[in-house]
Amino acid sequence: MKQLTTIAKRFIKEDEGLETIEYAVMTALIVAGLVAALGALSGAITGRFGDVQGTVDGIS
Repeated sequence: MKQLTTIAKRFIKEDEGLETIEYAVMTALIVAGLVAALGALSGAITGRFGDVQGTVDGIS
């Protein structure tokens, strides 16, 4: 039992895994920001593609 307690204490003191968690949180925030930005710009992008399609249809 004492060996299990020692292993548990050593596991709690280790902080090597924190870097991975920090990178995961940072990546999630970046992805959320990109999704929000693309959502805000989707109307403008759709309108621009509509303009291009109208121009191409007019040439044909």
